[in-house]
Amino acid sequence: MKQKQTILLALLIFANAFAFAQHDPKALKDWQAQKYSMFIHYGIYSVLGGVWEGKPVSKGLSEQIQAHAGIYSDTYADVAKRFNPEKWNADSIVSLAKKAGMRSIVITSKHHDGFCMFKTSTTDFNVVDATPFKRDVLKELSEACKRGGLRFGLYFSLIDWHFPQASPISSHNSDFITPEHVEYNKKQITELLTNYGPVSELWFDMGSQREKDSRELRDVVHKLQPNCMIGSRIGNDMGDFNVMGDNQEPDYAIGVPWQSPASFFDETWGYRSWQERGSEEEKQKEKLTSLIRVVSRGGNYLLNIGPKGDGSVVPFEKDILLNIGKWLEKNKEAIYGTDADPFHVSFKWGSLTSRPNKIYLHLLSSPENGIITLPGLTGRIKSASVLGEDKKAKYTQNAAGVTITVPADLDIAKEFKVIAIEFANGYNVPPANIIEKNTGILTLNSHNGFKHYSNSGIDYNNRYQSTVKESWTLSPATSGIITPKLYFTDNERGKEIDLEINGKVSTVALSGNETDKLDNTPSSITWGPLYKSGSYYSGPGGVHGNLKDIDVSKPWPANRGKVWEAMSGWKNNLTYEVSAEKETAIYLLQEITSDKDQSYLVGITSGDAVTVAFNGEILDEHNNPLKEKLMKDVILLPLKKGKNQLIVKFYNGFQKSTTVGIANDVPQVIYHKTLPSLQVQKGKYYPVSWKLHNPRSAHTTLGLPNVRLEFK
Repeated sequence: MKQKQTILLALLIFANAFAFAQHDPKALKDWQAQKYSMFIHYGIYSVLGGVWEGKPVSKGLSEQIQAHAGIYSDTYADVAKRFNPEKWNADSIVSLAKKAGMRSIVITSKHHDGFCMFKTSTTDFNVVDATPFKRDVLKELSEACKRGGLRFGLYFSLIDWHFPQASPISSHNSDFITPEHVEYNKKQITELLTNYGPVSELWFDMGSQREKDSRELRDVVHKLQPNCMIGSRIGNDMGDFNVMGDNQEPDYAIGVPWQSPASFFDETWGYRSWQERGSEEEKQKEKLTSLIRVVSRGGNYLLNIGPKGDGSVVPFEKDILLNIGKWLEKNKEAIYGTDADPFHVSFKWGSLTSRPNKIYLHLLSSPENGIITLPGLTGRIKSASVLGEDKKAKYTQNAAGVTITVPADLDIAKEFKVIAIEFANGYNVPPANIIEKNTGILTLNSHNGFKHYSNSGIDYNNRYQSTVKESWTLSPATSGIITPKLYFTDNERGKEIDLEINGKVSTVALSGNETDKLDNTPSSITWGPLYKSGSYYSGPGGVHGNLKDIDVSKPWPANRGKVWEAMSGWKNNLTYEVSAEKETAIYLLQEITSDKDQSYLVGITSGDAVTVAFNGEILDEHNNPLKEKLMKDVILLPLKKGKNQLIVKFYNGFQKSTTVGIANDVPQVIYHKTLPSLQVQKGKYYPVSWKLHNPRSAHTTLGLPNVRLEFK
């Protein structure tokens, strides 16, 4: 009776999951504060250890051995009969994670092979029904995490090779997930979020869903467990946090919560018996460096282990985790719950983390002459000392900033050190992207803005680096009153932005009837022939090669590339449908000659993601999140006197053909809004930023290529 009641409750919750789905903002902040977690790739593939029929399978990742070794589905299913991990002990795993300094555990509930490491009513291909082990691995680990005080998270593969409609297995794992497959996944997710206690995060992976399916699955999760955070690989920008590429450490500012998943080895995540593991000391240094860098940039670090088929942890991985844990025990205040590096410059000696009254200097190498200079840092320093050691660091302060002298006896080569600088009443560092306002007009736009990024896309393969915010720091040369005026085009008209000026945020509608005709002379512009290049396999973001001063008579992007083809029958103001393979891109190039410097609006028609570049600079880039048949963009080209080059990348992610076109008959009209004046003082900083108001998701790109803010 109890089991029937549990199933009935799950079905009732599932049926109402879409009506009241919510997301708890505090839970996301708590998730961000963890900083360091354990990832576990464990399944029946662990029994094989990267070996099939007595031979190592070196192609691909070992957890995907079914695909890379070409194993028949029924033959692979028989591997479950060999899964009997007598050395599996959930409490030991939790103990290891805690000693390693990790704050949560994320385990594979189901990988691409479809084998469920939990008891499920949806299939007997699960650890309880299909193996001699007969125990629910997830249940044991979730209960052990509760006993040990760790958060419990789940990996879940959206693509399921054991589900009939997921066949055949592709090389990229981003195959379309059918509606029936979607419903199957929802039932399993409902079980996981109903039967295994609090789940801190759901780490989805692979497959390609409709926008509707990703949205409904997100709502199911947030309805059942509002405190469960969703990774971005759920697709269609429905994640709560951005998951970077495997082992990726970004060197740019990310404007949303994010996580970097890391494996001990690039070659595999699941256990590989014949893996060359190398030096423990070097691997420990490598992974600790990655942890520090990720945290210093504001992210969370998710480090994976791949237990053996018998349930034991590989000694090499265990030793490294324990040694990192010892370092963290000494330096934990510089990692957990910290803020990102407050500076906007890089330092050769290492990385920084921060708190409101402290800055932590993570010494990953010895600074030149034992001196660290922190430019522009102000604030009354109370102390500077080495964490975990009874050592002080000498410091000096002047108008240029703060200078720290590293104690001479610190052996940084043996162990990374952290110097903590404590302030009496906070500190200040020079803000990012300082732009001086002298006499005349100052223009702020996407070309001189500081970018805050995320990652946007339909699925793992069809995604790109999106811009979610742009910011500037205004520095007036004189005191007085300045009046901001906002300009935009039909490309942005109808949108709303949250505009911050000097700490005050206002929602501004890009609408109105104040229009200006562009000061240009169309008759002074000559439009050259259209050239085509491609098709190249590609992602939706970025371009294949150099975009400056391309010679259309030579191969591009390199000498082995294809020669640009003159499209003699193609003209401006017409569109053309071009056959295209999935996940490929073609390029159109047009040379434009102008008798003078002037601005000119052009129209771009595309069938999927598009990148617009002009004279080597990318002016606009976005994908096609709703899979519209056609998209139209209006782009303002800053023509210079003489020859100019317009290059448009047309990416095709999901169609059998794509539409391309460049129009030069666009109305040469721009709109403006005059905003309230601002009293400014010489020598002070005035932050300015904009982002979309109520965007479709936190990862949606701005799409404001022509917006500019002028200060008079």
